Amino acid sequence: MERGNQFVGQSTAFLDAVERASRAAPMQRPILIIGERGTGKELIAERLHRLSPRWGEPLVIMNCAALPETLIEAELFGHEAGAFTGATRAREGRFEEADKGTLFLDELGTLSMAAQERLLRAVEYGEVTRIGSSRPVNVDVRIVAATNEDLPRLAEEGTFRADLLDRLSFEVITLPPLRVRDGDVGVLTEYFGRRMAAELAWEGWPGFAPHVQKELEDYAWPGNVRELRNVVERAVYRWDSWEEPIGYVQFDPFESPWKPLPGEAAKRDKSTDFRDAVDQTARPTLDLDCDDLRGAVDEHERAIIEHALGKHRWNQRQTAKALGLTYDQLRHCIKKHGLMEEATNS
Repeated sequence: MERGNQFVGQSTAFLDAVERASRAAPMQRPILIIGERGTGKELIAERLHRLSPRWGEPLVIMNCAALPETLIEAELFGHEAGAFTGATRAREGRFEEADKGTLFLDELGTLSMAAQERLLRAVEYGEVTRIGSSRPVNVDVRIVAATNEDLPRLAEEGTFRADLLDRLSFEVITLPPLRVRDGDVGVLTEYFGRRMAAELAWEGWPGFAPHVQKELEDYAWPGNVRELRNVVERAVYRWDSWEEPIGYVQFDPFESPWKPLPGEAAKRDKSTDFRDAVDQTARPTLDLDCDDLRGAVDEHERAIIEHALGKHRWNQRQTAKALGLTYDQLRHCIKKHGLMEEATNS
């Protein structure tokens, strides 16, 4: 999924959530969207707006977690000049900006109790009062809210208003995480991969090697579709040739043998060779007692190149530089020893 209200997926769980949003869109009622990070909550909010009678009016988006608590109410309801330090002029709040349209409140569970109380009044009576003013302003706004929190539990604990939860939950759309969307990882991988290849002006789409595709499908995806998109696009742009299937993906972009170490661990013995941090796979050994010199040389050459490719995560340009070869020379050796075919079929 991506911004622009494009939905990619074929699993029953995903299609059911999209269908529920489509049915709820024409209703002039508040909608609550529940889902883990990266599942597409904002996209569903866009769909609810665009399929509603309000589609020609503003869709105003506010991330409630992005502002400090002291500014939330001013951002939602606006303020008059001089209402607080720094308020040099009057300003409309998000409710007034969204008049006749839709207000999408993301990360709803982070709102303070005071902000929740004012939000409840705005939802119930259709009016807001700017900070520093005593004159209410009438607004016609449809509320769509989203969270990854367990709001009923927060209401039981007293950190979220139960009456506000009741008011906002005319319909609740729960988005499935990617790990339960059977078959969608392959569809999304193809979609994001082809799009990135086009952005890089590749002449074709090589796809992912079978072992890489299996890695993608077996991964738990804690960041869901947003994480998958990053992993796929990163793998495509790091790959050297559109003519060979992509043979490596990195799930954690922060993974590095030189990652800073915390506290005392960073004060280790400076005599330690930095290469010890690199994954040392089995190095090739040379058999000096052999009868076939040419065959032994070829075997040793193949082992050295395979080891270097693995060390540099199959980045051919980095491997060529490390071995003192040109890119074309390394490509010749890879084809000569069938290494890329081996990576593709492994």
